[in-house]
Amino acid sequence: MKKIGIIGSGIVAQTLGAGFLKHGHEVMLGTRDVAKLSEWKASKGSGAEVGSFAETASFGDIIVLAAKGTAAKAALELAGAENLDGKTVIDATNPIADLPPENGVLQFFTSLEASLMEQLQTHFPKANFVKAFNSVGSAAMVNPSFESKPTMFICGNSEEAKKEVSQIIDVFGWEAADFGTVEAARAIEPLCMLWCIPGFTKGEWTHAFKLLKS
Repeated sequence: MKKIGIIGSGIVAQTLGAGFLKHGHEVMLGTRDVAKLSEWKASKGSGAEVGSFAETASFGDIIVLAAKGTAAKAALELAGAENLDGKTVIDATNPIADLPPENGVLQFFTSLEASLMEQLQTHFPKANFVKAFNSVGSAAMVNPSFESKPTMFICGNSEEAKKEVSQIIDVFGWEAADFGTVEAARAIEPLCMLWCIPGFTKGEWTHAFKLLKS
């Protein structure tokens, strides 16, 4: 089993952390304020640790980026590029602007010509980013109970890293759909917008996407 270093301390980080623990991995959550995760650590028992961003990135064989999109680059800078080099980085972030939705549609601080993951990959070129877990709510990220197996859309430049992430996705109860290199994040990140519209407009938050093939 792998050591998983999760950069972030919010609900997505805690949910994915619990999922990795459930499936036998060791997990460290990285945060600027270690004390605020003391209850999480105590409730999860053996295998659960909390540390700084740098400690967490050094700890992890695999890194999960689960920070707020506006803080993602700064969080990885604190983690240290040297602690990311050569590692798979599961990028669960979305470039959501600090602005309210417009008629249920989130506002992004990126354009369709430059996704957040592309920016991060450029800034940390030796890390192997794989976009995943950005197009569904935290409640359904780990072994959800839908009528059929939902689809997790992924992309990234490293085939080996995408294979590693696809195996995790399968264990977490999803099927991975590989949409190619990092540029595909321009299409995958806006799935967050689409997923959120029923929630903001109708209060419906219990759905997921499914890719059908003939």
